[in-house]
Amino acid sequence: MKNHFKNTFKKKWKKIRFNLSASNHPIFTFYYKNLYSPKKGTLAEFISNYSKSKAGEFFVIQIGANDGITNDPIHKFIKRDHWKGVLLEPQQNVFKDELSKIYRLDKGIHPICAAIGSEDGSQKLHKIAFCDSRWATGLASFSLDKLKLAFENGVVEKNCSKEGIQIPENLEDRISYNEVPVISPKSLIKRFKIAKIDLLQIDAEGYDLEVIKIFDIAKTKPQVIIFENENLNPADLENCYHSLKSENYQLKEFGRDTLAVKKELTQFEHFFH
Repeated sequence: MKNHFKNTFKKKWKKIRFNLSASNHPIFTFYYKNLYSPKKGTLAEFISNYSKSKAGEFFVIQIGANDGITNDPIHKFIKRDHWKGVLLEPQQNVFKDELSKIYRLDKGIHPICAAIGSEDGSQKLHKIAFCDSRWATGLASFSLDKLKLAFENGVVEKNCSKEGIQIPENLEDRISYNEVPVISPKSLIKRFKIAKIDLLQIDAEGYDLEVIKIFDIAKTKPQVIIFENENLNPADLENCYHSLKSENYQLKEFGRDTLAVKKELTQFEHFFH
């Protein structure tokens, strides 16, 4: 009974917060402009300070934007500081019902329903077949093994238990897939006439390192990259770190997220000590 009321409250609060943000309500904007203060030494503090240092000029590319707000580390800063950028989300229902709506009034932000890939085309996106809650859509991945792991390590079971959902016995009833549109970085940059990338934000459910490779960091030169380091092959992650360091990035892990910052951004040196 307690969990039921807790989940009901969370859903209602999520809807209220979503609507406040989508309408750019004065209450929402006032809070983040005047009252919000990120904790010292956190990733949020870095993003906040970095955003303020580029007032009105900040450009982001976000890979795996999902609904645009839930567990999204950059949403409040996009709204607060009027970022410009392109946000990619390949799940059609999530894009249509949530991401496109929450940024409909933000003229500098362009949500598109697509995934990133080395070439334009389409690709299989594996997803939870029996649930469309935010936690479930957040697990959608190009890697079938990564999604299977979410069942094996108890992530799916934990979330289903909270919502009173029975997990199907058969694998085909647990995991399905959709063919989703894919756009290459080259096409993305050309289509939106992107001259610079202040932040490449990645949440690709086990595909993060592939996204970094696909983006050809040596050419596209994002000033800052944030990506998930959780549940990745240690050797692959170490190779990625080595590659980023060779491109003059400083690295720091904030729990499940890794921050990579170009060394020429010397005003943020203290975050790495």
